[in-house]
Amino acid sequence: MASRRGSYNQYDTRKRNPNPKTSVLLVIDMQKYFSAMAKPMLPAITTTTDLCRRASIPVIYTRHSHKSPADYGMLDEWWGGDLILDGTAEADLMPEIGRMPTDKVVEKCTYSAFRGTRLEEYLKERGVEEVIVSGVMTNLCCETTAREAFVRGFRVFFSADATATASPEMHDATLLNLAYGFAYLVDCDRLRKGLFGN
Repeated sequence: MASRRGSYNQYDTRKRNPNPKTSVLLVIDMQKYFSAMAKPMLPAITTTTDLCRRASIPVIYTRHSHKSPADYGMLDEWWGGDLILDGTAEADLMPEIGRMPTDKVVEKCTYSAFRGTRLEEYLKERGVEEVIVSGVMTNLCCETTAREAFVRGFRVFFSADATATASPEMHDATLLNLAYGFAYLVDCDRLRKGLFGN
């Protein structure tokens, strides 16, 4: 289920534009497993990605999967064994997202894109100070990654229209919480104006 476009304005208390020279776009878990949820907001994801590429902002994708029971952690218990297994079609990134061969893919096995991935080191080595978060699920992997980015010292921008989850209520709850304490909210229109002034 996609976000309700424009509904985030009621939570939007701080405004700032990303700095293309120090930003990356994180596209979280746009995999076949999540395709039913992700497809309605594909136009927003592709627009966000295109805008960032035009502004020379690097695009990094994450891919969530499990290689063995050793990396299941609490997710196995929480989701009753319904996990994305590495090597299955469900673990593949959706071809519609337009990933380029040069785009980095971060492999992860929990909600956070930072946990056990060396993403923080990769970003800091390249002088990255800001992350723009997009993808699925708004309230799980996207929100956890955004919160972790904030506490690790990155400025966070969170897309209201290029994220999606299981219900509008969960989506809006994340926007409310992140806008209060962790992230600047953006959408495609705001990104376009902030990056290009039109």
